[in-house]
Amino acid sequence: MSTGAIIAIVIGVLILLALVVWVSRRSRTKRLESRRHEAREIRREAEVRTAEADEMSAAAEERAARARQEEAQARAQAARAEEHRREAETHHARAHDLDPDTKGDYDPDRDRTAATPDDAHYERPAGTTTPAADPDTTVREEHEEERRREYR
Repeated sequence: MSTGAIIAIVIGVLILLALVVWVSRRSRTKRLESRRHEAREIRREAEVRTAEADEMSAAAEERAARARQEEAQARAQAARAEEHRREAETHHARAHDLDPDTKGDYDPDRDRTAATPDDAHYERPAGTTTPAADPDTTVREEHEEERRREYR
C-alpha cells in the first residue's frame, strides 16, 4: 500500500470516528433534553396537585371552623334555653304557691308531657290519658280534674 492510501484511510477513519462521536453526542443531548422536558411536565403537575391539595385543606379547615362555631352557638343556645326553662320553672312554682286552689304540693316533673323524645323519661301521673287519646287536654288539666274527683 502506498503512503497516500494509508493517509487517506487514516483520514477516513478519523472522519468516521468524528462523525460517530458527533452523532452520539447529539443523541445524548436529545435524550437529556427529552428527560428535562419530562421533568418539567412532572414538576408542573406536582405544583397543580399541591395547589389543589392546599385548596382542599383550606376548605376543610374552613368547614371545621364553621362546625366549631356552630357547635359553640348551639351550646350557648342550649344554655340560654336551660336558663329560660329554670326561669319558667321558678315562675310556675311561684304561681303554684300563690294559687289558692293548690295545696302547695307542686312537683315540677309532674306537669311535663313527653312532647319530645328527650322528655320521654318523664312519667305521666297515674290515671291520666296519653296525649294521643285527647290532644286538647294538658297534663295539668287532667291532674286538676283528678283532684276535683278526689274531693267530691
